[in-house]
Amino acid sequence: MLNQFSRTELVFGKDAMEILEKSRVAVFGIGGVGGYTVEALARSGVGSLDLIDDDKVCLTNINRQIIATRKTIGKYKVDVAEERVHEINPDCQVHTYKTFYMPDTKDQFDFTQYDYIVDAIDTVKGKLELVMNAKAAGTPIICSMGAGNKVDPAAFEVTDIYKTSVCPLARVMRYECRKRGIKKLKVVYSKEKPIRPVEDMAISCREHCICPPGTARKCTERRDIPGSTAFVPSVVGLIIAGEVIKNLTHFDRGNR
Repeated sequence: MLNQFSRTELVFGKDAMEILEKSRVAVFGIGGVGGYTVEALARSGVGSLDLIDDDKVCLTNINRQIIATRKTIGKYKVDVAEERVHEINPDCQVHTYKTFYMPDTKDQFDFTQYDYIVDAIDTVKGKLELVMNAKAAGTPIICSMGAGNKVDPAAFEVTDIYKTSVCPLARVMRYECRKRGIKKLKVVYSKEKPIRPVEDMAISCREHCICPPGTARKCTERRDIPGSTAFVPSVVGLIIAGEVIKNLTHFDRGNR
């Protein structure tokens, strides 16, 4: 029967669509990367999504985050994303957590209930905690490496963390994963050398913070405030979603 996922079913087949409908995916970080991942997962027919982020939509998010518009400024990102998911697929189960994932908040989550985990957060400590808990639960995970300060969306690729180079975040993750005995980790990264952001205090969040009232972690508290574009984080998020969909459905173009 014709439905909103019929065009996707033409590619993956009926059995795969049933798998997606029964799948539960957790997306940690609903920003420039994670927002587009959620969008693609919802439009692909994933039946249950857990959205984790404690941040609110800010004016400076509009240049790159699919959930950010003038109307959503000041709203929690997970709430905006949940509403958007239900506008796409009312039958999708959405669980939201206004939580900044770190070692002291990990006990809120049972990773064994997920079929896949997406790491789209930007702190090394949080990423490592996600990876360690995913591995302990036997749940597949894919991690986004650095997308800020880059302008070539075609340079991103899917690989193992130990095959990465150039990317500063990937370098730190390689070192920390090796220390923890993590044998492999699927990541999306780019060899493009990050550009140095323009030093202009007139447009700097350091001097002109406009975070919505009640924001738990203001930009002024961050060590670095990266530059960004509309066309790099979105591509990373869509690449991640594609990997999740293909892995969940065991998709093989030659044998559906």
